[in-house]
Amino acid sequence: MLASGSAILCLSPILILTALAIRTESNGKIVYKSKRVGSNYKIFDFYKFRSMYSDADKRLAEYQQLNQYTKSIAEEEFKDSSSAAEISQQSSSSGHEQDILLFSDNLSTSENNYLKTKRTERSNAFFKLENDPRITRVGHFIRKYSIDELPQLFNILKGDMSVVGNRPLPLYEAELLTSDEYVQRFMAPAGLTGLWQVEKRGGAGKMSAEERKQLDIKYAKDFSFHMDMMIIIRTFTAFIQKEDV
Repeated sequence: MLASGSAILCLSPILILTALAIRTESNGKIVYKSKRVGSNYKIFDFYKFRSMYSDADKRLAEYQQLNQYTKSIAEEEFKDSSSAAEISQQSSSSGHEQDILLFSDNLSTSENNYLKTKRTERSNAFFKLENDPRITRVGHFIRKYSIDELPQLFNILKGDMSVVGNRPLPLYEAELLTSDEYVQRFMAPAGLTGLWQVEKRGGAGKMSAEERKQLDIKYAKDFSFHMDMMIIIRTFTAFIQKEDV
């Protein structure tokens, strides 16, 4: 709390200038507040400088087809389907059926289709657009230099978050990650910065949804004071990015 309070005091000129720039460019609230899920599934109000137009949430469904993580999983499924077709041909020639039918009260489906649907839902838990048209000009600048994240210092001051941890997720994303496979990522503190942010932020290529989730789980298993200090140091080198994160 002392560290976050001191940081807020030192960064107050940047906070004030950013607030003025946001208000000058577009109407709407300066600070964006949303419900997020943090450590141990705790729900709290999460603060960011508004970097999008005020109707951005309403336009989410409109741009869902452009979601980078959706396109990523589609490419993976294409590869899997090609492999599955080969296996199916081999199975047909040998006379063995590989797929299993699953039944519920109202419908039946194959095990392969069920697993593919669940994997797609989990992979689409994260939403990201390249060159997102909902972002304002000021928004692009404050995202590039991570200035939009500074109001989270007040979350740290309130005790909702730590400086380092796994990013708290929106409710609709968190509810898709409640299985035993992913629940451990919520055992770590919620953080302003974290492992996946410093691993591939900047010029190191795009990160898939599954890679991001696995890094969250890795942090939850291994986090320590030494690891947190290394992440903080690496965060400073990741401020100048080649893409908005």
